[in-house]
Amino acid sequence: MFKMRIALACLYATGVLSSCTSSSPSPGALSPEVSFGLPVEIEQRMERQESAWNSGDIGAFMQEAYWPNDSMLFIGKRGMTWGYDATRDNYLDSYPNIGAMGTLKFDNKHWKSLGSHHGLLVGEWLLIRGDSLEDLSGYYSLIWEEMNGRWVIIADHSS
Repeated sequence: MFKMRIALACLYATGVLSSCTSSSPSPGALSPEVSFGLPVEIEQRMERQESAWNSGDIGAFMQEAYWPNDSMLFIGKRGMTWGYDATRDNYLDSYPNIGAMGTLKFDNKHWKSLGSHHGLLVGEWLLIRGDSLEDLSGYYSLIWEEMNGRWVIIADHSS
């Protein structure tokens, strides 16, 4: 388990460093917002995550994209959380009802392939929560892995 955590941390660091050194698109190329090589399955999973969240269903939000494993890593303002169940429980504690959850919108900005079965996705998130609670926003970097023909998030750093 410890070796798996070290491997995930190294993979995450490699992805972040690789994305920092990527070159700008060549003149005439599509902008990253229009087409940046993001696998269609990942885009669809994130759209279904938005729908689940906006319906107040944190369980479906998690099931749609996160790796259901104790080695799944989430990094947020509280620090590191290991495991699918612990991450889900943190979401449930932080967003106890649909009003606190608000309306979620993802804005994917950059995809960096990290090989044939891994990739790093960077983007912005926005929670619109109406008049009673302030809106929230931030950024995410997600490491996706294709496992058994399905893309799943193995590490999520959201701030």
